[in-house]
Amino acid sequence: MSKFSLKGRVALVTGGARGCGFAFAQGLAEAGADVAIFDVIPPSPALAQLTVDHGVRTKAYTVDVTSIASLKTGFDAFKVDFGGNLDIVVACAGVNKNVELLDTTEEDFDRLFGVNCKGVYFTAQMAAKQMIENGTKCGSIILVASMASYIAIRSQRSSAYCGTKGAVKAMVAPMAAEMNKYGIRVNSTLWWMEV
Repeated sequence: MSKFSLKGRVALVTGGARGCGFAFAQGLAEAGADVAIFDVIPPSPALAQLTVDHGVRTKAYTVDVTSIASLKTGFDAFKVDFGGNLDIVVACAGVNKNVELLDTTEEDFDRLFGVNCKGVYFTAQMAAKQMIENGTKCGSIILVASMASYIAIRSQRSSAYCGTKGAVKAMVAPMAAEMNKYGIRVNSTLWWMEV
């Protein structure tokens, strides 16, 4: 793992209390990064175990990524707790609702786009601002998209969800072009499932 060491780096994962968000947090901790998570739900006890197992610092913050005020409060607290350091962000907070086009309500649509697009976008923005402020020259922002942005997943009836992940995918290249001059990479990762 030494080739992939993140020792001395600080990472933040949204949606990190469970699921793939926690898996990202776990992988970052295994590589030696200190890890903070933002989520609307309490963290798994396994978060504290990362400190024991890997000798890294971990901390959880209650943050709703659909709220700019909540994100700002979270970033402000995180900045104080981690001395302004931020090297890696994984914008993983996301939701889905198995609802077909003909049955999707405005409330469904707004919730999906609020978490999956607005939350990702403003997480990336606030993270980039903090990275620029702290002078990082090797920042990394990872936006979690989905194969659902490319294909219809038969077991998943959610065209609105697919649209949110397509929007995330579309954000990556222009964000990367804008952040390159600051030494910040922006990439996406697409999770896969059998269709």
